[in-house]
Amino acid sequence: MLLFSLQITGWLLAHTSESLLRLLAAALGDLIYYGFRRRRRLVLSNLHHAFPEKSAAWHRATGRASCQRMVETALLSLATPFLDESRLRKIISASPGLLAAYTRHRAAPAATLICSPHIAYWEAQTSMALVLPGPLPEFGTIFRPLDHAAANTFIQHSRERFGMKLLSRKAGFADALKILRRQGFVGLLFDQNAGRQGALSTLFGRVCSTTELPGLMAEKFSARVYGICPRRRAFWRVEIDVELIQSESTTADVTLALNRWLESLLRRDDDVCASWLWAHDRWRHQDLPEKRFRLEAKRDLLAADLRARRLTTLPRRTRLWIRLPNWLGDVVMVLPLLRALRASRPDAELTVVAKKQFLPLLESWAVADVVHALPSRGFGYFFHFWKLRSAFPDVWLLFTNSLRGDLEARLTGCRQRFGLVRPGRPRPFLSHGFDVPADFDERHHHQLELWEKFLRHFGLAAPPDRTPLARLSAQRSTHQPIGLICGSENNPEKRWPVAHWRTLLEAFPAERFVLFGTATDTLITSAVAAGFDPTRVEDLAGRTSLPDYAVRLRACRLLVTNDTGGMHLANALGVPLLALFGPTNPRRTGPVFSSAAQILLPPGCPPTGGAALADLAPAAVIATVRGLLAAPASPR
Repeated sequence: MLLFSLQITGWLLAHTSESLLRLLAAALGDLIYYGFRRRRRLVLSNLHHAFPEKSAAWHRATGRASCQRMVETALLSLATPFLDESRLRKIISASPGLLAAYTRHRAAPAATLICSPHIAYWEAQTSMALVLPGPLPEFGTIFRPLDHAAANTFIQHSRERFGMKLLSRKAGFADALKILRRQGFVGLLFDQNAGRQGALSTLFGRVCSTTELPGLMAEKFSARVYGICPRRRAFWRVEIDVELIQSESTTADVTLALNRWLESLLRRDDDVCASWLWAHDRWRHQDLPEKRFRLEAKRDLLAADLRARRLTTLPRRTRLWIRLPNWLGDVVMVLPLLRALRASRPDAELTVVAKKQFLPLLESWAVADVVHALPSRGFGYFFHFWKLRSAFPDVWLLFTNSLRGDLEARLTGCRQRFGLVRPGRPRPFLSHGFDVPADFDERHHHQLELWEKFLRHFGLAAPPDRTPLARLSAQRSTHQPIGLICGSENNPEKRWPVAHWRTLLEAFPAERFVLFGTATDTLITSAVAAGFDPTRVEDLAGRTSLPDYAVRLRACRLLVTNDTGGMHLANALGVPLLALFGPTNPRRTGPVFSSAAQILLPPGCPPTGGAALADLAPAAVIATVRGLLAAPASPR
């Protein structure tokens, strides 16, 4: 039945006027482009990644033309068995490059590879003998046979009628090698989605898996290597062109040179660019969810690829968007994992999405390539994320645990959206979730450990980098103040009592102190500072921007703090600190960076917290502060 359908369809197409076929191809191509939303988005995403400098109108026009030419190619493939030689000679012509290659081979025969990318009108190559000035040299082309035996035999015979021999991928490699030994031609496809059998390389700056078969054959037989391009001149009018691939004959050199040739071909000729099959996902190998956050293949040619392109680092073309938490402390705790992502996936462009007030710090720390502010709450909030569809993010990583954050990611059209799922809290807008393991007791593990497990589930290979973001001088001066954070933004129970803070100030009459906090902390800090000389006890609560806050923290030789975002910020900046915990769990939310940090709990408090902070006596804090001030500084 399949064979009969192919024959009837092919005969009808071969006997239909080209004007009608042109209209049919345009209509079916538009149906694919406009009617299949996910396919259109893949086309536009591929074009946007490859040509970010081009306009959206160019992307749309090129993508639409590519879909139409894919249909034109399919129609010609079906009709070719029923087209006579005179008709095919009208359709096919030879370029000067093809004629020169043919003349060279006749004068100096050599093993020759004809390497074909996924460009429309590949069917025309099988009729190449009709446009050459002499007999076709021995020519075998490796192809993928159809599963239907009768249909495969019919198609194979039709493609071989002008002298080209088709060699099955399953059993024809031995014949291909024999042809090369006899200094003949072998045609084969070179693919950038070769799975684990391919080698890591780049195409348009994006990491892909490229087949090494052409390179292996070229190295074994010292073969000449050509790239072939059927150039569309009009509907069902094709000029077959070839270009010599200039490279050394090693497997790696040929593999990489073919990708560079294809890039150059598509960049310099918009018409050829529109004939490439942008609807195919050539970079799919590197987006497997379980390996998303690392690069992995049996063969890695990335270092050689960079040398050949005269680059020192991988282009960052994989668009990894990261929704940061909403609290400062959590944002800081995520930073070691952002560094790990940079190391594990060096080709990723990291875009962090965060509250507007965090952006100056994130920009100054250079932990991401792009920082994107959350919009103001209101009518246009979710529409803002809908408009981000034109940025074509490849993957969203969510450190938030809310449906709002998940919906933000979903609205951007991003296909992969990763989040952490706790029991009883479904997250239907995620594409892939990591379930918190049943045996993972969050009371006894740090939040960073859970996040690390989450990212490793999706392939993270590098460890969290806990090195402080800033390196302070190892020499601490007595002229530097002691910082105090007396408030807490979201939980009054985490605040050491005002009277205890005043006792601490009185115990060190020769020291200068700086009180930090937000505008909501001013009632607390003013009560703590009341009656003290303002030149000795400076109250900065609510008087600094976040970047100024960080600068003043770094100027402190020690920070005494409640469990707050400021504690984590100081820890990230390398400031030595004494953290006072009571009701909250230091094992879960304690400092994460390798800066000097000590934690004090009230007497009898479990290691996981749960006691009143008021029970932590000033005497214990004063004694610890004295010890920390007397201890020699260590390099940080």
